[in-house]
Amino acid sequence: MKQNIGRGEFSQFPNLSQTSCQEDDVSTYVQHLNALYSDFESMF
Repeated sequence: MKQNIGRGEFSQFPNLSQTSCQEDDVSTYVQHLNALYSDFESMF
């Protein structure tokens, strides 16, 4: 899912599939997901 969001593909979310997002917003969101993943890996 993270890779699809990074590519701007929102097909998993029907209500978002017709929307467009700025590249900076998507990049920030993907960075946030990566940070969360790293935190969970180090905790567990």
